[in-house]
Amino acid sequence: MTTTTGDKTVRTVGASRALAWLLVITGAAGLLAAWVITIDKFKLLEDPNFTPGCSLNPIVSCGNIMKSEQASVFGFPNPMLGLVAYGIVICVGMSVLAGARFRRWYWLTFNAGTLFGVVFCAWLTYQSLYSISALCLWCCLAWVATILMFWYVTAHNVREGLLPAPAWLRNFLDEFTWVLPVLHIGIIGMLILTRWWEFWTS
Repeated sequence: MTTTTGDKTVRTVGASRALAWLLVITGAAGLLAAWVITIDKFKLLEDPNFTPGCSLNPIVSCGNIMKSEQASVFGFPNPMLGLVAYGIVICVGMSVLAGARFRRWYWLTFNAGTLFGVVFCAWLTYQSLYSISALCLWCCLAWVATILMFWYVTAHNVREGLLPAPAWLRNFLDEFTWVLPVLHIGIIGMLILTRWWEFWTS
């Protein structure tokens, strides 16, 4: 859709209900994970001997993750950032469901935010596997949610011409967007499996 403002023609772009619902659902999943981790972090600060409910064994140990330096990389607990970021994602999804259309800069800014999220999750994944040597199930939920929203928002922007891309890539994303997040999540799953292969198979 285009609107005329003075001498300028401004294009606004909406999105499908499927993408809107994906944003609402993934945003809610990430928000839930961030909320639970934040609550457990506060409990851990009050009682250093507190054991989070998702600490199941030496590998799946949310407590070890929360006690690490990486858990507060910006000077405050990471999930507090998630409480804000995932809330924004839900708001965007609900706005699209209500029929909102946004300018190019809005979609690209939103895409940049999801890119930051997926890069941050990649860094946290590496730290969890090879530095802290522990997994947090709630963190894994947030990773999956972030990966899904990033790839589907990126695909939307490419299809709409908001991000420059060759025709073959736009055609591919029209039919096979799901391949990218599945491949991304599958790689992380394989890294987790191989990192602790002896533990999983013992």
